[in-house]
Amino acid sequence: MIPSDLVKYKESGKKIIALTAWDSISGSLTEGAGADIVLVGDSLAMVALGFKTTLPVTLDNMIDHTNAVCRGFQKTIENQPLVICDMPFLSYHCGQDMAVEHAGRIIKETPAKGVKLEGAEPEIQAVISRLIRMGIPVMGHLGVTPQSYLNQGLRKQGESNLSKEKIKKESLLLQDLGCFSLVLEHIPDLLAKEIRDDLKIPVIGIGAGNLCDGQVRVTADLIGLSEKQPPFCKPVFEGRKIFVDKLKEWVKAERIN
Repeated sequence: MIPSDLVKYKESGKKIIALTAWDSISGSLTEGAGADIVLVGDSLAMVALGFKTTLPVTLDNMIDHTNAVCRGFQKTIENQPLVICDMPFLSYHCGQDMAVEHAGRIIKETPAKGVKLEGAEPEIQAVISRLIRMGIPVMGHLGVTPQSYLNQGLRKQGESNLSKEKIKKESLLLQDLGCFSLVLEHIPDLLAKEIRDDLKIPVIGIGAGNLCDGQVRVTADLIGLSEKQPPFCKPVFEGRKIFVDKLKEWVKAERIN
């Protein structure tokens, strides 16, 4: 699959499922689960590296973890999920030339077939346009953008009329620039539906209701491994508690033996 194939999902009404992965084990699990997209998200800063935010993760981190994820795939290349890699904080904020160099490294040095960038400020628009013209597929990301949390926080976006109109306008701009899909994070359900209906490219939601063309989740949140769950992701089971309890049982038994 290549990124532009996702439009066929939207046109046919087939729901797009995206899961994050951060190493070979999580890559194998997400592939085995049947995800259409495996996103190597900068959330690995918290999930795998122990940081409190996404900001410290580096481009080298993203490249190393993307390769690890792909080494976990078991299927033939043509049957593997579409791999998209987040561009981390400051890898695309310091000019178009640097952004092309950094995104180019991801495409050249990993099996990823596209990159994801947050925001739609004029500088980011220029970067997105340049990347696409250079042959690098781009997934957009609006709503809550964690790399901007120092200014924006992590509070729900699109609740005021001003915020709503801003997200709608930027969604159309990102489509016009050539993004192959758009992630909408933590915005009202009806706003997400309105944007989905307005766009020809797929709209993938995370905390944006069930009316998008697809859903993406941080796998660690979904299986209950995260210490702090986001408000829009109820775990399918309490993975952290289950694993800790079972390991405690093993430790206790080994001490007795």
